[in-house]
Amino acid sequence: MSRRSRRRQSAGLRLPLIAFVALLLVGAGAWWWSQRDDAPDASTAVDAPQAGDPQRIKETLSLPPVEDTRPGGLAGDVPTPPASAPPTRALPAFLPPEARTTLALIARGGPYPHRQDGAVFQNREGRLPRQGRGYYREYTVDTPGLAHRGARRIVTGGDPPREYYYTDDHYESFRRFEMSQDTTP
Repeated sequence: MSRRSRRRQSAGLRLPLIAFVALLLVGAGAWWWSQRDDAPDASTAVDAPQAGDPQRIKETLSLPPVEDTRPGGLAGDVPTPPASAPPTRALPAFLPPEARTTLALIARGGPYPHRQDGAVFQNREGRLPRQGRGYYREYTVDTPGLAHRGARRIVTGGDPPREYYYTDDHYESFRRFEMSQDTTP
C-alpha cells in the first residue's frame, strides 16, 4: 500500500472520530445546560481577595440550623401539637401570597408553570435533614415583576409531601412549615 493510500485511509477514519467527539461534547453541553438553574446563585460569586480568607471559608462552610415556625424548634424535631389544640387552618405569616398558588399546584400535582418545578432537590449544602436522593422536591414561588424564576422556593419532603420548607434566598436558609388537610392554600 502506498503512502498516499494510507493517508487517505487514515483521513477517512479521522472524520468519523472527530464527528463522534463533537457529538459527545454537544451532548455533554446540552446535559449541563438542562441541569443549571435560571436564577442567579449569589453563593457562587466569591471575590478573588476573599477566596483564601480563613474567616470567609469558615462562614461559607458553616451550616446554620433549619428554622422552624415554632420558636425553639429545629426542622427534624417538630413537636406534635396536643390533641386539644385546634388544627392550623392558615398558612404562616412569613409565606408570601404567591405561595398559595404554588401550594395549590403541589396539592393537585400540577401542571406547573416552570419546567424545573417538581424536580428533585439534591440538598447539596446539607441545610435540610439528610434524606435519600429523590426525597426532596422543589417548586418555584413566583416573584412579581421578575421575568425569571427568582430566588423563592418551596421544598417538599416525601411522596406525598409530609414536610414543607420555604426559602426566599435561593437555598441559603429554610423555614419549615406545616400543611394539613385543614390548611387551605
